[in-house]
Amino acid sequence: MKATSIPKHERTFFETGRDSDGKEFVLKNMSVPIKGTTNTMSYVNCKPKNNDSSFYYQEKNKKTQIVLHYTAGYLKGDVAALSRPNYHVSTPFIIARNGSILNLWSSAYWSYHLGSGAVGGNTKGSKRTIAIEISNIGFLKRIDDKLVTVYNDNDVYCTLNDTQFYTKLDSPYRGEMYYANFTKKQYASLCILLDYLTAQYNIPREFLPEEKRFETLSKNELTNFRGIVSHVNYRTSGKWDIGPAFDWNNIY
Repeated sequence: MKATSIPKHERTFFETGRDSDGKEFVLKNMSVPIKGTTNTMSYVNCKPKNNDSSFYYQEKNKKTQIVLHYTAGYLKGDVAALSRPNYHVSTPFIIARNGSILNLWSSAYWSYHLGSGAVGGNTKGSKRTIAIEISNIGFLKRIDDKLVTVYNDNDVYCTLNDTQFYTKLDSPYRGEMYYANFTKKQYASLCILLDYLTAQYNIPREFLPEEKRFETLSKNELTNFRGIVSHVNYRTSGKWDIGPAFDWNNIY
């Protein structure tokens, strides 16, 4: 999908409440106070119309960390993938490119999100962390003067001239040179969501040192760190999120 077509794609989801698998959702605009402040967080309550809750566990655990992901997709497919019945791979939040914060289920509960081979274990890590997915296609492949997605060489995201849509690295990160940019509205909403979650669960609003943000950490480092990390800190290969196009300076 072209980057210029994404706003229409997202509008269609908010108008119909239907994901790419045809599942229907009830969407309701809501807000919640941010503990210890006079601010509130606006979000979209996004619940399956059939009340399915089989894609997460209604079990509460102490939360010590927030893990940032990107979806490697577009919003309708993001919602579909994170709400597959009985699949138990999901996250409570998705941030659309238009800045809307979708809440699929209570952040007090849990679902798998780190994956097989995660440092410290997928189950233990997923239980003690809160995952946030940011809708973003991820890394891109160059074919002539075009950048295409990993899904199809004909799926053109943008051209090399459309520099507002991507970041080109000076040297490859995990083998890839081009990454789709995040939107200003996503950064703004992520800041608010982090304010809410860190206050609600008493998680320090702290980040890893800059030199460690794109590295896989040891089990001890991950277990002992209380704050905000990303998926690559748990995985040695097969994952690129949150990726080098993400500007950490935008969420301080």
